[in-house]
Amino acid sequence: MRVASLGYRTDLMLRGLGGSDVSDRGSHLVVRTPSNPAYWWGNFLLLRERPGPGEWPGWVREFAREFPEAPHVALGLDRPDGTVGDIDGAIDLGLDVLVDTVLTASALRAPAAADAEIRPLFGDADWEQAVQLRLALDEVRVTPAHAGYLRRKVAEHRRLAEAGHGVWFGAFVEGTMRCGAGLYTDGEGVARYQNVETHPGFRQRGLASSLVHQLGEWGLHRPDVRELVIVADPGYHAIRLYRALGFQDTEHQVQLQRPPFG
Repeated sequence: MRVASLGYRTDLMLRGLGGSDVSDRGSHLVVRTPSNPAYWWGNFLLLRERPGPGEWPGWVREFAREFPEAPHVALGLDRPDGTVGDIDGAIDLGLDVLVDTVLTASALRAPAAADAEIRPLFGDADWEQAVQLRLALDEVRVTPAHAGYLRRKVAEHRRLAEAGHGVWFGAFVEGTMRCGAGLYTDGEGVARYQNVETHPGFRQRGLASSLVHQLGEWGLHRPDVRELVIVADPGYHAIRLYRALGFQDTEHQVQLQRPPFG
């Protein structure tokens, strides 16, 4: 199956670098991450076509057949135009429909400098701060199982960085990491941002703008990177930040998900 969506092509790039299994069934791809089964978008189906009326239940059953132990459902559509098809049928099954914006840039505009030390992460102490930042963002729903999932995700990000596939930057205020994000590439010209996150108590200080800019400059100075890719919720304020830095709306990414026991 040839994937048209830039958002999903870069997702699959990241999944491949991270060691996920991708199986081509012709009408869809099965993406499986055995090392982190709680990662919804590491364990999903990517559909080639939009399901028509009455077809969504069959795809939910197909997901359950491929992932019999999964409490969630995650179905991607390879539709860069953002169209879903029978959206009412999906909603009737309890699926949340998400249509994000995929933005790209080959050069960035510098924002006002933030009052922080922005640098790559090095060593156990830095990466533990990345875990703690993620936990602070997810404070309301943290359980031991969810904390384990987050630690496995951060460990994967660290492995990719240390293997030379990219880097994770932190913005440190008085020695504590208050903002972070990663940028990864397979060396084929495109680099994808991951998890731009700012501590709730340190927003509106320019940390994310400065970090995204410096991280992008790091990527564009690599000989194997020509284009930066970032995916954003069109209704969330961060997309304005990315556009102000020079990112342009390029296409859409369609995801349908049902949380565990939803």
